Amino acid sequence: MRLNHRPTERSTAATDVLLSLAAAAGIIWLQSLASPAPWRLHLWSWTFALIALAAMLGSVYHGLVLAERPRIWLWRILTVCLSMAISLFGVGVVLDAFGAAAAGRVLPVLLMSGLLIYAVSRAFAGLFIVFIVYQALVLVLALGVYVWLAVQGVPAGAGWMAAGAAASLAAAAAQAARSLRVGLIWEFDHNGIFHLIQACGVILFGVGLSRG
Repeated sequence: MRLNHRPTERSTAATDVLLSLAAAAGIIWLQSLASPAPWRLHLWSWTFALIALAAMLGSVYHGLVLAERPRIWLWRILTVCLSMAISLFGVGVVLDAFGAAAAGRVLPVLLMSGLLIYAVSRAFAGLFIVFIVYQALVLVLALGVYVWLAVQGVPAGAGWMAAGAAASLAAAAAQAARSLRVGLIWEFDHNGIFHLIQACGVILFGVGLSRG
């Protein structure tokens, strides 16, 4: 296998690895907080695991020169992981806002929604926008919920969670700005910048979860 010759693709692959490591570290951190870990920590650990897997697959997708068919399948698996991560993220927000019973009710609904969003985005050319909109809606909901919870003072880490949601929204906005380029030792395009900001978001979520 050969490395991608495009500098921005190589830097994107490197930032994908960084994001994957941040999410994997988050899993280890969360699982160390309590023994046995409560459902909330397991839920967020699965969310981080899907992010870590998607990012690691993304590093291969961007960093290596692949044949067309493996490249297509790699992208499909990656986007399924992201869809499920967004859905589980939404369940986590419902859990923090309305409790375990409400989270249990929305879990199958959001998982099916994530699969449906993925199917629509793959079945119709040009409709990947539905995936972007789904992600944005969940993040906006999360930001509103955690700002509200931070004002209430429960849970203790709600302010950090709100900051994580804000960082994730900023990351999504950076990814949508396809002409974005930044030169910091290496050149980063919109995807690389997205990964760097999202890694910060993952860290903020981890801190928030550890605080309560």
